[in-house]
Amino acid sequence: MNFYPAIDLKGGQCVRLERGDLTTAVIYNDDPIAQAKLFQKEGCEWVHVVDLDAAVSRSKENIKTIEDIRSSTSLKIQVGGGIRSLDQIEFWKSRGIDRVILGTLAVSNPTIVREACRMFDGILIALDSRANKVATSGWKNTSNINTLDLAKSFEDCGVDAIVFTDIARDGLMEGLNSSDTKNLAEYVSVPVIGSGGINGLENLESVKKSIPNLEGVIAGKALYTGALNVRDALRILKQ
Repeated sequence: MNFYPAIDLKGGQCVRLERGDLTTAVIYNDDPIAQAKLFQKEGCEWVHVVDLDAAVSRSKENIKTIEDIRSSTSLKIQVGGGIRSLDQIEFWKSRGIDRVILGTLAVSNPTIVREACRMFDGILIALDSRANKVATSGWKNTSNINTLDLAKSFEDCGVDAIVFTDIARDGLMEGLNSSDTKNLAEYVSVPVIGSGGINGLENLESVKKSIPNLEGVIAGKALYTGALNVRDALRILKQ
């Protein structure tokens, strides 16, 4: 089971939000490159990077920061946030990004997602769920599309994995929504990565035990507040 420490970028800084609300942003590190290097030093293989500015306003201000994380570390990187065209997917793949995460595009133009899977390796779908409906545009909007239905529709096109986030828990450290995450992991053949609410080692142990077929887990705020130690997380998920 993989472990994905998260770097959420806003204004070139590492921040954490509560339920995706930009007004709740707390800065935890003003040097995302140093943060990525620290994750690598602690033994991580991956880093999960979300460009919050691009997701909400299509801003390009964090591009160089992500490129610098790529050039400054040997981490495998998955990037999401505001990626809504084949050109943007190709841009990130040409920069050596291992996985590109598509969220809004999966709702607005699933044909492009399918085309991306034919053209590139490492295409992920972000299913950001608000009361079992898929949220889009940096979680500002909520569609009328059921999360499980959308996941099922991409089973046959070569998506590498689905990143599932329960928005109601994200950034609150109330524990991962194991029930819905498990339902999704059992419902689709695509590997599922759980995200949103991890609050410590006990929660991580419980998730691994209850959802043994999970591809991996993303953690953010728990790492930045010290509630979860990277080395302990890797030990639990890799053992």
